[in-house]
Amino acid sequence: MQEEQAVLEFFARPENLPLALSVAEQTDLIREQLNNRFWLDSMQDMRTFIDQHDLRWQLTATEDRNAPDSVVGFHCAPDSDQPLYLRPMMEQQNLGTGLRIYFGLMWSGTPTPENLALPAVRTLLETLKESGYKNNENYLGWQWTNLRPRTKSFLLRFTQQPATLLSEIESSLGKLLLNNREPIDLANAALRSAPRSMTISLDQLRAKRTT
Repeated sequence: MQEEQAVLEFFARPENLPLALSVAEQTDLIREQLNNRFWLDSMQDMRTFIDQHDLRWQLTATEDRNAPDSVVGFHCAPDSDQPLYLRPMMEQQNLGTGLRIYFGLMWSGTPTPENLALPAVRTLLETLKESGYKNNENYLGWQWTNLRPRTKSFLLRFTQQPATLLSEIESSLGKLLLNNREPIDLANAALRSAPRSMTISLDQLRAKRTT
């Protein structure tokens, strides 16, 4: 603590402010680069996991809407083409005081009451609730992890012990995929078979807003 205080006092001097701001900018850049690398490595690790367990998911990076070069997570899509489905995902969220990683099953669009009432969807929802997952209008189920990216401890752990950190990612989302493999497949199959009038995709919602 004394060393950190000494460094803080050094940079707080008016004559050292330009240097302090320059170091801060470079540090932010390093954090962003490491954050992107973490998510890309996590995606590669999950691709291997998906292949090993013969899970039929396509993995795609999730980018920050306001910063296209900034990767903030990843999500899965089924091999089949359907307007509405439940997609496994993992992402970081800004809580104001910092970032935290969460994961779960996200709706690809806005479900109708009829979609939510499908027996396979309701069964999966109850199963997730029993396992401690929360839910809202965007997620059938989601959970926080204890991982807080871009913090000093997280980045040091990622650079020094990447395998153990990536294994935590795999165990959390991987557990969701394996433990609920059949219920997720059944729910998405039911959504795929539902009448098209029962589904509202995100593209349709955007189109309605612009007309």
